[in-house]
Amino acid sequence: MKFTPPIMGKLSPNRLVLIIAGILLLIILSTSIFIVDQAERAVITRFGKWTVTRGPGLHFKLPFGIDRNYTVNVTRVQTQEFGFRTRGNQAAESAMLTGDLNIVDVQWIIQYLITDPKAWTFQVNDPVRTIRDVSRSAVNMLVGDRAIMDIMSTERSSIEEAALVFMNDAFRGYGIGINVIAVKLQNVTPPAGVQEAFEDVNRAMQDLERLDNEGQQKYNEEIPKARGEALQMVQRAEGYRANRINRANGDVARFNSVYAEFSRSPEITRQRLYYEMIEEVFKDEKDMTLIDRNLRNFIPLMNMGGN
Repeated sequence: MKFTPPIMGKLSPNRLVLIIAGILLLIILSTSIFIVDQAERAVITRFGKWTVTRGPGLHFKLPFGIDRNYTVNVTRVQTQEFGFRTRGNQAAESAMLTGDLNIVDVQWIIQYLITDPKAWTFQVNDPVRTIRDVSRSAVNMLVGDRAIMDIMSTERSSIEEAALVFMNDAFRGYGIGINVIAVKLQNVTPPAGVQEAFEDVNRAMQDLERLDNEGQQKYNEEIPKARGEALQMVQRAEGYRANRINRANGDVARFNSVYAEFSRSPEITRQRLYYEMIEEVFKDEKDMTLIDRNLRNFIPLMNMGGN
């Protein structure tokens, strides 16, 4: 006896066709409609070949896998860690040989943005692996050109800047579709066996830099002050010189004037000068009358009390 499922026995052919058509429609809609977020771009392929890149919004594509979409976030800053992970150290990446043949452990990160979704999706098979290989090559090269003490102190920023330029040049050449926006050296340490000695040297260099900064600060305080005082002294001297010259010129002019008067009337001028001298000498005296007995006329010269 043939078994017929109960539901099938109750469905008419027309209803069965409608159900199948509805399922087919759902499959078509589910494989042909997609939404792209504001921070993303969608790379569309048809039979595996790129056709177009879509921006944010609701989009349609050919169903049943004919068209496929690959969404790529183009606004999120992505980070790669080297020489360490949040879950542990990666010694194979961090150990490097310096220019003065020392071993140093370098840990760093890079941050980048995807600028070309198509290139990021299709240009290389493994873009993350390419990023890591190029970054390790750049930092190893730059560390290998410098002495260990320079790497641990003054050359850190120059390594970061040079690595940024090197990586972006390399990625543009590969056409990988990214832009590195930051390279940061996190830790630069010598091997464990000599780390204490290097730390002593590093502390000494920091003390030297601190003392140098303090000396520079003192210099910046004292030199302008000394220059100001010197300028002030020069200005006072210039003022004193001008005053002395003016007084000398005035004295010369007064002498010439007196001499001219003396040449015309010697006796009168002599007597006037005598009176002026007596007045100058006794100008602070009060309540006294002065008489010069040596004058022929024996007349009081002046009343010092003002009466």
